[in-house]
Amino acid sequence: MGMKITRRKVLVGSAALVTAAAIVNRPADASGPRDPYFLDMQKALKAADIAQPTLVVDRARLNANIDQLMSDLPSDMGYRIVAKSLPSIELIRHIRERTKTDRLMTFNLPMLMTLSETMPTASQLIGKPFPAQAAQNYLEKLPVEYAEATQNVEWLIDTPERLAKYQAIGEAAGSIMPINIELDVGLHRGGMKPGSELDTMLRTIKASKNLKFAGFMGYEPHVAKIPVIMGWQARVKNEAWNIYRAAINNAQSVFGQDVTKTMTRNAAGSPTYRLYKDTGIANEISAGSALVKPVDFDTELLRDFQPASFIATPVIKSSKDMQTAGLEFADGLKNAYDPNLAQSVFIHGGHWLAAPVDPPGLRLNSTFGRSSNQELLNAGASTDIEPDDFVFLRPTQSEAVFLQFGDIAVYENGQIVDRWSVFPASA
Repeated sequence: MGMKITRRKVLVGSAALVTAAAIVNRPADASGPRDPYFLDMQKALKAADIAQPTLVVDRARLNANIDQLMSDLPSDMGYRIVAKSLPSIELIRHIRERTKTDRLMTFNLPMLMTLSETMPTASQLIGKPFPAQAAQNYLEKLPVEYAEATQNVEWLIDTPERLAKYQAIGEAAGSIMPINIELDVGLHRGGMKPGSELDTMLRTIKASKNLKFAGFMGYEPHVAKIPVIMGWQARVKNEAWNIYRAAINNAQSVFGQDVTKTMTRNAAGSPTYRLYKDTGIANEISAGSALVKPVDFDTELLRDFQPASFIATPVIKSSKDMQTAGLEFADGLKNAYDPNLAQSVFIHGGHWLAAPVDPPGLRLNSTFGRSSNQELLNAGASTDIEPDDFVFLRPTQSEAVFLQFGDIAVYENGQIVDRWSVFPASA
């Protein structure tokens, strides 16, 4: 005779299995003692009377990262500062002085105007194609005393149609437009490929009185994301370099062999600059984010770099429990299951592209939701945090995040030693 199984027994058994699974999979308490590094930074912020969300740059770490990057570069490889990733005149000036470079990569019209007025002798390579109107506005609105800056700008061109528009702007302004041609070396975000169309563009530039060939830019961040296994990354890298090499051959056929000695051959970014061991393809690399190392740049190729930028924000409210509005009846069970819900910490501001880093174990509460006003973070019972203390987060990127906090607080030797202004927010 078979065993009779009732619905009640099934439910009881299922509940037991669920409970057992929950015990086995119960999250560990991620909280722990605060890092002395951030406690010292907190002390410095309070001593400087800072009491609002603030972007902090550690100048000692920044300098170490700068020195690491420069020591990595092959002999004769130039370095171009990516201004969008380091969007502060004082920050860029500091990096220029330490690296001895006069090369910048610029990404929008307000940034171009500001850098032309503050650093008119610097070389500026436009990092993405500007609408023709933006180029015209620049030539028309740049104060005459900074006119020399216009010949230090390399305009990035991605299509024959855009080249024709820039030629017309140069003719109307009676100006010579230095042209850098964007190459598609595998990213497929636009740009030219070697061949007859590129050859025609180069010959158009050569024949024009208002255009001047400045060089190429071939950006290949996709290479760093390709798996190394079975030589896949090396194959994609070589394909990118073969495209670049073919484009250089195009330029040599139009302008002569000596063109490679004077033209800009720009490549790379923070994720890929270490792949360039000589100047056979590129004669300059661009990088910016590596110097402040946001979370998105925690990669194997950048393992020697230190995080040098943090969001510091005061704690507004802190309580030793977690209560979810409208779902209070479930909080007890959830808190018993997850020790990391033992405390509620509401911070000043929030909803940034950033990840909590100190105190240890802080995390966002997906049930409560995000807030730009008073973001909720949860923590374990042993987390030592009180109102008016600071929570520290690492930005996931620098180019947008740096612009959200006003002046950057520069931290060094246990003190806030300077404040660096940032560019106006712009795409």
